[in-house]
Amino acid sequence: MSELLTLPAPGEDTERPAAPRRGGLHILRVIAARLGTALLVLLCTATVAFFLVRLSGDPVKVLLPPDATADQEGVLRHSLGLDRPLLTQYLDYLWGIPRLDFGDSLFYNQPVRAVLADRIPATLLLAAGALVVTLVVALPAGTVAAMRRGRATDRTVMTGVLLGQSTPPFWIGILLILVFAVGLHALPASGYGTFAHLVLPAVTLAVYSVAVVARLLRSSLIDVLSADHIRTARAKGFGPVKVVLTHGLRNASLPVVTVVGLEVGSLLGGAILTEQVFSWPGVGQLTIEAISNRDFPLVQATVLLFAATFVVVNLLVDLSYSLLDPRVRTAR
Repeated sequence: MSELLTLPAPGEDTERPAAPRRGGLHILRVIAARLGTALLVLLCTATVAFFLVRLSGDPVKVLLPPDATADQEGVLRHSLGLDRPLLTQYLDYLWGIPRLDFGDSLFYNQPVRAVLADRIPATLLLAAGALVVTLVVALPAGTVAAMRRGRATDRTVMTGVLLGQSTPPFWIGILLILVFAVGLHALPASGYGTFAHLVLPAVTLAVYSVAVVARLLRSSLIDVLSADHIRTARAKGFGPVKVVLTHGLRNASLPVVTVVGLEVGSLLGGAILTEQVFSWPGVGQLTIEAISNRDFPLVQATVLLFAATFVVVNLLVDLSYSLLDPRVRTAR
């Protein structure tokens, strides 16, 4: 106790040494750690997909007619390489992933890479359209709800958010088809190729993301609007719209940017049911077809593609979050 109460001698430096700054080396270590985790997740996903898909049955039974003989099944199984040891097939599969060689599709009889290349543009177009709808609807809705907190506008937006988060996307898609395609004849019910074909699938896919982003923006903006610098801006005579747009959104946007980045991966993964409802020729519909046909190489590739999309998006969001908020770097 006496040591704690001892005063420093005159002229003695009482300042503590400053903590060393974390520079580029620390950032590289963080990136390396995130990359290592991402590669481990992809390896686990590829392994689970490889072994799990083989529990669905024998693809030879699907490719051959019901009256095929055992010799015919054996010849086809040998030509497809399914008679090799399971460990050999697994190692060949892992060896082909870095080279983007996923083998040949059992159903389409062409390289899996070529089959995916034909379907990826449609899925990217659908996800991009859904993202545009999400931003155009969610940002104004969340902002207005925060500015009108507790009023009728806020309750209306939050009711829509609740319905958007609790309603299955495929049911929304069917409802939109009944209203706008069957009832009003305003938009096509299915197909691909024009902007009109994109509207209903994009809106269906974006409903859940709109609810998530609008709710988060409202919550984050309410917290920011109670801060001291907002009260100072209001005391200076700034109007409510200028205060929110100039000072509020800038500080409330960081968690929203994080969630929007994560929703990009959700839009790509959630396109499976939406593409099936609207007969959209993307990777989602291709995945369901591959599962039905027991197309092992194609199922493995599509599952790995969706997993890689989620991993890459999460990695970019995590790194950008660390770069945008210095407090995150300090905590780490």
